[in-house]
Amino acid sequence: MELRYLRYFVAVAQTQHFTRAAEMLGMSQPPLSQQIRRLEREVGTPLFYRQTRGVELTEAGEAFYEDACQIIALSDAAMEKAKGIARGMNGKLYLGVTSSNAFHTQIFSSLRQFQQRYPQVALYQKEDNMATLMQELEEGLIDVAFVRLPCENSKMFNLKLIDEEPMVLALHRSHPLSAKTDISLNELQQTPLIIFPQQVAPGLYELVYNACLRAGIDMENQQQASQFSSSLSMVAAGFGFAIVPQSMACFSHPQVTFHRMPEQILKTDVALAWRKFERSPAVKRFIENF
Repeated sequence: MELRYLRYFVAVAQTQHFTRAAEMLGMSQPPLSQQIRRLEREVGTPLFYRQTRGVELTEAGEAFYEDACQIIALSDAAMEKAKGIARGMNGKLYLGVTSSNAFHTQIFSSLRQFQQRYPQVALYQKEDNMATLMQELEEGLIDVAFVRLPCENSKMFNLKLIDEEPMVLALHRSHPLSAKTDISLNELQQTPLIIFPQQVAPGLYELVYNACLRAGIDMENQQQASQFSSSLSMVAAGFGFAIVPQSMACFSHPQVTFHRMPEQILKTDVALAWRKFERSPAVKRFIENF
């Protein structure tokens, strides 16, 4: 049974008149009557009572009408859904966010804007370290990832820079230098460093590590944190100082203070990464939003 027969049938049922239904469908009345009779033969029973001034549904026609309307609605919805996916207006997106980007407000405000603009695109977000996200991006387990540069395997992907962010110092409020706005790294030679694991952001780890070496920081007695966020908790507990992205200064704790480094020796780029030769319209639409 062709879908157009159902549309013809519904038009006649709604107008209760062959001529008016034909006008609504943009066709002449005789071919419409022929198509309805063909449909009735296929169904095996009359669907209309033919009367002088119009038509009425038979009992079988009433039951058929309900199902025909549902079939047409489902068909139209399926077509619109397919068109929406092809235009990047529908579908699913799996996003990866590094733990160091979990406090970056621009990322999440942009995600919110995208969701408001394209509510039919479902966003699924996960937070993990850089190495894991890059591996999952390569394997197709996620569609895009918000990462921090430098990143040693970033050449494998397309990248779109979102922000250049300076790194700042986090100190315990009781530290003798906590009242200063700007603090140089070499002023903290006697304070233990709390550093994030290398796998969290390998390229950034090397920058921080080498900068601390040049500043005379004792790297043999460093404290290891599991993530950027936990390094701030360790600062609050008095383990030492940490170097974190500026966006993490929104971390509110009465025992933690944040300070610029006047030399501006440490910066990191926030970037959106996706696979080369990506064909998904939803991914392309998402990238355009940033």
